[in-house]
Amino acid sequence: MPIPPEDLPVKIHHDIYPGIDPTPHFEQKTYTGKTVLIAGASRGIGACIAKFYARAGANLALVGRSKEGLLGVREEIKDLAPEARVGVFEGDVCDVGDVERVVREVVEDGTDAGLGRRLDIVVACAGKVDLYDRPFTEDDPEKWWKTVEANLRGVYNIAHFTLPHLDKTSGYFIITSSTAAQCRIPLISPYAISKHAVGRLNEYIPIEHPKVKSIAFHPGTIKTAMTDMNPSIAEWCVDSVELAAGCCLKLTGGGGDWLSGRFYDATWDFDEVEEKWKERIVEDGGLVSRLSIPL
Repeated sequence: MPIPPEDLPVKIHHDIYPGIDPTPHFEQKTYTGKTVLIAGASRGIGACIAKFYARAGANLALVGRSKEGLLGVREEIKDLAPEARVGVFEGDVCDVGDVERVVREVVEDGTDAGLGRRLDIVVACAGKVDLYDRPFTEDDPEKWWKTVEANLRGVYNIAHFTLPHLDKTSGYFIITSSTAAQCRIPLISPYAISKHAVGRLNEYIPIEHPKVKSIAFHPGTIKTAMTDMNPSIAEWCVDSVELAAGCCLKLTGGGGDWLSGRFYDATWDFDEVEEKWKERIVEDGGLVSRLSIPL
């Protein structure tokens, strides 16, 4: 995979490493009493993130279009964390009515699942990758927009209805973005543009909701059912899904609050970024989208 020009020159990881080791969270149940809503939890990255939060003591609201898939993830969570409180909420993130209903059910009726009437962390993980094998002018325009809708409108809908509740808890809003948001790779314009756009949405969230910590993070290039649609990128899929889940726990554990409104790459060594780059990133307003002006 070509190294994108917008990147930090730090050590890269492809799996869990000491800086984001989730073991202390699992042993100490550091997320006990917290309610975490994960959109796109029926498989892949979202499912793994849900399992990590459950093992760390959190209450889980699993959201997705496949009720069967969500129920399967809930059973897997119960095997890993029998005491976990897990609610299943079927809905399409691109449907405003569905998202409004689901959030209302989680917050107002969550006591039925033992979740409590609150939201502390929201992970907008639902998204879409399609087969991209030709220039966009030679492809179906409806297909192009379906990708953008899932990756941008879906995140917006989740943000629209959950942020007022996160305001009350000074919570976290986590967006699964992609390193593709910072690249210009031929043929993947719908995916790259949609991920770039949610990066800007992420920058707006702490401006308009200053109590909320919002981070758009690249979860790693992971082999999933979605990436399998593009065999040409298989050689790039070298990161573990656990890397994404461990990074998520790290970002919402308090130590990554300074990254609010910014982009973060799960493969970057967190300790090195914090030690060598934090001061410059904060002072210069780094890890955000900007117009490049020649000096």
